[in-house]
Amino acid sequence: MGGLSGMPSKPGHRRSTNEEYMTIKLRVLGCSGGIGGAHLRTTALLVDDDILIDAGTGLGDLSIDELARIDHVFLTHTHLDHIACLPLMIDSVADRRDRPITVYGTRAVLNILKAHILNWLVWPDFSEVPTADNPFMRYREIEVLQLLSIAGRSFTPLPVDHTIPAVGYQIDSGTGSLVFSGDTGPCDPFWVAVNAIGNLRHLIVECAFPDREARLAALSKHLCPSLLASELHKLERHCEIHITHLKPGQMELTMAEIEHCLSRFKPQMLYNHQILEF
Repeated sequence: MGGLSGMPSKPGHRRSTNEEYMTIKLRVLGCSGGIGGAHLRTTALLVDDDILIDAGTGLGDLSIDELARIDHVFLTHTHLDHIACLPLMIDSVADRRDRPITVYGTRAVLNILKAHILNWLVWPDFSEVPTADNPFMRYREIEVLQLLSIAGRSFTPLPVDHTIPAVGYQIDSGTGSLVFSGDTGPCDPFWVAVNAIGNLRHLIVECAFPDREARLAALSKHLCPSLLASELHKLERHCEIHITHLKPGQMELTMAEIEHCLSRFKPQMLYNHQILEF
Protein backbone atom coordinates (compact mmCIF):
# COMPACT_ATOMS: atom_id res chain seq x y z
CA MET A 1 0.00 0.00 0.00
CA GLY A 2 1.14 3.54 -0.76
CA GLY A 3 3.26 5.29 1.81
CA LEU A 4 3.93 8.95 2.42
CA SER A 5 6.92 10.82 1.09
CA GLY A 6 10.07 8.71 1.09
CA MET A 7 8.26 5.37 0.79
CA PRO A 8 8.82 3.12 -2.25
CA SER A 9 6.38 3.32 -5.14
CA LYS A 10 3.58 0.82 -5.56
CA PRO A 11 4.07 -2.06 -8.01
CA GLY A 12 1.36 -0.62 -10.29
CA HIS A 13 3.41 2.50 -11.01
CA ARG A 14 5.73 2.37 -14.00
CA ARG A 15 9.20 3.82 -13.51
CA SER A 16 12.26 3.70 -15.71
CA THR A 17 15.39 1.99 -14.43
CA ASN A 18 16.82 5.34 -13.32
CA GLU A 19 13.69 6.03 -11.22
CA GLU A 20 12.96 9.27 -13.09
CA TYR A 21 9.77 8.27 -14.90
CA MET A 22 6.37 7.54 -13.43
CA THR A 23 2.93 7.26 -14.97
CA ILE A 24 -0.15 7.96 -12.89
CA LYS A 25 -3.43 6.44 -13.99
CA LEU A 26 -6.61 8.27 -13.05
CA ARG A 27 -9.87 6.34 -13.47
CA VAL A 28 -13.16 8.25 -13.51
CA LEU A 29 -15.67 6.48 -11.27
CA GLY A 30 -18.19 9.31 -11.33
CA CYS A 31 -18.34 12.81 -12.81
CA SER A 32 -22.02 13.75 -12.99
CA GLY A 33 -23.71 16.62 -11.22
CA GLY A 34 -26.49 14.25 -10.15
CA ILE A 35 -28.06 10.81 -10.48
CA GLY A 36 -30.82 9.37 -12.61
CA GLY A 37 -29.56 6.78 -15.04
CA ALA A 38 -27.41 3.71 -15.49
CA HIS A 39 -24.30 5.76 -16.26
CA LEU A 40 -24.73 8.78 -14.02
CA ARG A 41 -22.58 8.73 -10.90
CA THR A 42 -21.43 11.66 -8.79
CA THR A 43 -17.82 12.66 -8.34
CA ALA A 44 -15.19 10.08 -7.48
CA LEU A 45 -11.76 9.80 -9.13
CA LEU A 46 -9.47 6.83 -8.46
CA VAL A 47 -5.72 7.49 -8.68
CA ASP A 48 -3.89 4.25 -9.45
CA ASP A 49 -5.66 1.84 -7.10
CA ASP A 50 -4.98 3.32 -3.68
CA ILE A 51 -5.92 7.02 -3.71
CA LEU A 52 -9.35 8.57 -4.09
CA ILE A 53 -10.30 12.14 -4.95
CA ASP A 54 -13.79 12.65 -3.52
CA ALA A 55 -16.18 9.84 -2.70
CA GLY A 56 -19.45 10.38 -4.54
CA THR A 57 -21.79 7.65 -5.75
CA GLY A 58 -19.34 6.50 -8.42
CA LEU A 59 -17.37 4.85 -5.62
CA GLY A 60 -20.15 2.31 -5.17
CA ASP A 61 -19.34 0.62 -8.49
CA LEU A 62 -16.02 -0.72 -7.19
CA SER A 63 -15.77 -4.28 -5.91
CA ILE A 64 -15.18 -4.88 -2.22
CA ASP A 65 -11.58 -5.87 -2.99
CA GLU A 66 -11.01 -2.65 -4.94
CA LEU A 67 -12.50 -0.61 -2.12
CA ALA A 68 -10.24 -2.31 0.42
CA ARG A 69 -7.14 -1.23 -1.53
CA ILE A 70 -7.92 2.47 -1.05
CA ASP A 71 -5.58 3.93 1.58
CA HIS A 72 -6.03 7.66 1.02
CA VAL A 73 -9.05 9.89 0.33
CA PHE A 74 -8.60 13.55 -0.64
CA LEU A 75 -11.74 15.65 -0.31
CA THR A 76 -12.42 18.82 -2.29
CA HIS A 77 -15.39 19.74 -0.08
CA THR A 78 -18.25 18.18 1.86
CA HIS A 79 -21.29 18.58 -0.35
CA LEU A 80 -23.13 15.27 -0.47
CA ASP A 81 -22.44 14.51 -4.14
CA HIS A 82 -18.73 14.44 -3.27
CA ILE A 83 -18.80 12.45 -0.01
CA ALA A 84 -21.94 10.29 -0.16
CA CYS A 85 -20.13 6.96 -0.23
CA LEU A 86 -17.25 7.78 2.11
CA PRO A 87 -18.97 6.60 5.34
CA LEU A 88 -20.27 3.46 3.62
CA MET A 89 -16.87 2.61 2.16
CA ILE A 90 -15.08 2.86 5.50
CA ASP A 91 -17.71 0.67 7.13
CA SER A 92 -17.64 -1.89 4.30
CA VAL A 93 -13.88 -2.50 4.27
CA ALA A 94 -12.98 -2.11 7.93
CA ASP A 95 -12.67 -5.85 8.56
CA ARG A 96 -10.47 -6.30 5.47
CA ARG A 97 -7.77 -3.79 6.40
CA ASP A 98 -4.93 -3.69 8.90
CA ARG A 99 -4.40 0.09 8.91
CA PRO A 100 -6.56 3.22 8.93
CA ILE A 101 -7.81 4.94 5.81
CA THR A 102 -6.46 8.50 5.79
CA VAL A 103 -8.94 11.23 4.89
CA TYR A 104 -7.34 14.52 3.79
CA GLY A 105 -8.93 17.94 3.76
CA THR A 106 -8.40 21.49 4.87
CA ARG A 107 -9.19 22.23 8.50
CA ALA A 108 -12.53 23.74 7.51
CA VAL A 109 -13.48 20.73 5.34
CA LEU A 110 -12.56 18.21 8.04
CA ASN A 111 -14.40 20.18 10.71
CA ILE A 112 -17.61 20.03 8.65
CA LEU A 113 -17.18 16.28 8.11
CA LYS A 114 -16.64 15.69 11.83
CA ALA A 115 -19.50 17.92 12.97
CA HIS A 116 -22.18 16.95 10.47
CA ILE A 117 -21.46 13.47 9.05
CA LEU A 118 -19.13 11.30 11.15
CA ASN A 119 -20.69 12.56 14.37
CA TRP A 120 -22.42 9.44 15.82
CA LEU A 121 -25.79 10.89 14.78
CA VAL A 122 -25.60 10.50 11.00
CA TRP A 123 -22.81 7.88 11.04
CA PRO A 124 -20.24 6.60 13.53
CA ASP A 125 -17.01 8.51 14.08
CA PHE A 126 -14.61 5.99 12.57
CA SER A 127 -11.62 7.91 13.92
CA GLU A 128 -12.62 6.42 17.30
CA VAL A 129 -13.72 2.94 16.15
CA PRO A 130 -12.80 0.35 17.29
CA THR A 131 -10.50 2.52 19.45
CA ALA A 132 -8.94 5.97 19.16
CA ASP A 133 -5.48 4.32 19.18
CA ASN A 134 -6.36 1.84 16.43
CA PRO A 135 -9.11 3.46 14.33
CA PHE A 136 -10.63 2.50 10.99
CA MET A 137 -9.82 5.97 9.66
CA ARG A 138 -7.76 9.00 10.55
CA TYR A 139 -7.88 12.65 9.55
CA ARG A 140 -4.96 14.55 8.06
CA GLU A 141 -5.17 18.30 7.67
CA ILE A 142 -3.80 19.90 4.51
CA GLU A 143 -3.28 23.52 3.46
CA VAL A 144 -3.86 25.29 0.17
CA LEU A 145 -0.76 25.27 -2.08
CA GLN A 146 1.14 22.98 0.31
CA LEU A 147 2.40 19.90 -1.56
CA LEU A 148 1.97 16.41 -0.12
CA SER A 149 3.75 13.39 -1.62
CA ILE A 150 2.54 9.79 -1.47
CA ALA A 151 4.88 7.19 -2.97
CA GLY A 152 6.25 9.61 -5.53
CA ARG A 153 2.90 11.15 -6.45
CA SER A 154 2.42 14.78 -5.47
CA PHE A 155 -0.90 16.33 -4.44
CA THR A 156 -1.34 20.08 -4.06
CA PRO A 157 -4.62 21.67 -2.91
CA LEU A 158 -5.54 24.64 -5.10
CA PRO A 159 -7.65 27.69 -4.20
CA VAL A 160 -11.23 27.75 -5.54
CA ASP A 161 -14.37 29.72 -4.70
CA HIS A 162 -17.47 27.74 -3.72
CA THR A 163 -20.34 28.26 -1.29
CA ILE A 164 -18.57 26.26 1.42
CA PRO A 165 -14.87 25.70 2.11
CA ALA A 166 -13.41 23.86 -0.89
CA VAL A 167 -10.24 23.20 -2.87
CA GLY A 168 -9.20 21.81 -6.22
CA TYR A 169 -6.18 19.55 -6.66
CA GLN A 170 -3.05 19.29 -8.77
CA ILE A 171 -1.79 15.71 -9.11
CA ASP A 172 1.79 15.52 -10.37
CA SER A 173 3.63 12.39 -11.51
CA GLY A 174 6.85 14.32 -12.07
CA THR A 175 6.53 14.21 -15.84
CA GLY A 176 2.93 15.40 -16.10
CA SER A 177 0.21 17.03 -14.02
CA LEU A 178 -3.57 16.83 -13.91
CA VAL A 179 -5.67 19.56 -12.31
CA PHE A 180 -9.17 18.96 -10.98
CA SER A 181 -11.14 22.10 -10.17
CA GLY A 182 -13.71 20.44 -7.93
CA ASP A 183 -16.70 22.76 -7.53
CA THR A 184 -16.00 26.43 -8.11
CA GLY A 185 -17.24 29.67 -9.50
CA PRO A 186 -14.93 32.27 -11.06
CA CYS A 187 -11.65 32.33 -9.15
CA ASP A 188 -8.53 34.22 -10.24
CA PRO A 189 -6.20 32.57 -7.65
CA PHE A 190 -7.08 29.16 -9.15
CA TRP A 191 -5.83 30.24 -12.57
CA VAL A 192 -2.70 31.82 -11.14
CA ALA A 193 -1.87 28.44 -9.58
CA VAL A 194 -2.74 26.52 -12.75
CA ASN A 195 -0.64 28.78 -14.95
CA ALA A 196 2.38 28.10 -12.73
CA ILE A 197 2.26 24.36 -13.55
CA GLY A 198 4.85 23.77 -16.24
CA ASN A 199 3.97 20.13 -16.93
CA LEU A 200 0.17 20.51 -17.10
CA ARG A 201 -1.36 17.77 -19.25
CA HIS A 202 -5.03 17.58 -18.22
CA LEU A 203 -7.53 20.06 -16.77
CA ILE A 204 -10.81 18.70 -15.40
CA VAL A 205 -13.07 21.69 -14.86
CA GLU A 206 -16.68 21.92 -13.79
CA CYS A 207 -19.62 23.41 -15.67
CA ALA A 208 -22.73 22.65 -13.66
CA PHE A 209 -25.42 24.66 -15.47
CA PRO A 210 -26.41 25.81 -18.96
CA ASP A 211 -26.43 29.53 -19.65
CA ARG A 212 -30.19 29.79 -19.14
CA GLU A 213 -29.40 29.17 -15.45
CA ALA A 214 -26.50 31.62 -15.26
CA ARG A 215 -28.07 33.37 -12.26
CA LEU A 216 -28.29 30.08 -10.37
CA ALA A 217 -24.69 29.26 -11.32
CA ALA A 218 -23.52 32.57 -9.90
CA LEU A 219 -25.62 32.18 -6.74
CA SER A 220 -24.36 28.65 -6.08
CA LYS A 221 -20.77 29.48 -7.11
CA HIS A 222 -20.64 27.08 -10.02
CA LEU A 223 -19.83 27.70 -13.68
CA CYS A 224 -22.03 27.88 -16.76
CA PRO A 225 -20.66 28.02 -20.34
CA SER A 226 -20.40 31.82 -20.52
CA LEU A 227 -18.64 31.96 -17.14
CA LEU A 228 -16.41 29.04 -18.11
CA ALA A 229 -15.46 30.87 -21.32
CA SER A 230 -14.36 33.90 -19.31
CA GLU A 231 -12.40 31.69 -16.93
CA LEU A 232 -10.64 29.62 -19.61
CA HIS A 233 -9.38 32.76 -21.29
CA LYS A 234 -7.21 33.14 -18.18
CA LEU A 235 -5.51 29.81 -18.97
CA GLU A 236 -1.98 30.28 -20.29
CA ARG A 237 -1.05 26.61 -20.60
CA HIS A 238 -1.81 24.13 -23.38
CA CYS A 239 -3.57 21.02 -22.08
CA GLU A 240 -6.50 18.70 -22.67
CA ILE A 241 -9.69 20.12 -21.16
CA HIS A 242 -12.36 17.81 -19.72
CA ILE A 243 -15.78 19.06 -18.58
CA THR A 244 -17.28 17.59 -15.41
CA HIS A 245 -20.28 18.05 -13.10
CA LEU A 246 -22.88 18.36 -15.88
CA LYS A 247 -26.44 18.15 -14.58
CA PRO A 248 -28.61 15.18 -15.66
CA GLY A 249 -31.10 16.27 -18.29
CA GLN A 250 -28.97 19.28 -19.26
CA MET A 251 -25.79 17.57 -20.45
CA GLU A 252 -26.40 17.89 -24.19
CA LEU A 253 -27.51 21.53 -23.96
CA THR A 254 -24.60 22.54 -21.73
CA MET A 255 -22.00 20.78 -23.90
CA ALA A 256 -23.47 22.33 -27.07
CA GLU A 257 -23.13 25.78 -25.49
CA ILE A 258 -19.57 25.00 -24.36
CA GLU A 259 -18.57 23.81 -27.83
CA HIS A 260 -20.09 26.94 -29.36
CA CYS A 261 -18.24 29.45 -27.21
CA LEU A 262 -15.08 27.47 -26.48
CA SER A 263 -14.36 25.59 -29.70
CA ARG A 264 -10.75 26.72 -29.87
CA PHE A 265 -10.06 24.96 -26.56
CA LYS A 266 -11.52 21.68 -27.91
CA PRO A 267 -13.15 20.75 -24.57
CA GLN A 268 -14.40 17.19 -24.14
CA MET A 269 -17.05 15.88 -21.77
CA LEU A 270 -15.58 13.70 -19.03
CA TYR A 271 -17.30 10.33 -18.79
CA ASN A 272 -17.48 7.42 -16.38
CA HIS A 273 -14.79 4.75 -16.73
CA GLN A 274 -12.54 7.13 -18.67
CA ILE A 275 -8.85 6.67 -17.88
CA LEU A 276 -6.35 9.53 -18.03
CA GLU A 277 -2.63 8.81 -17.82
CA PHE A 278 0.03 11.40 -17.14
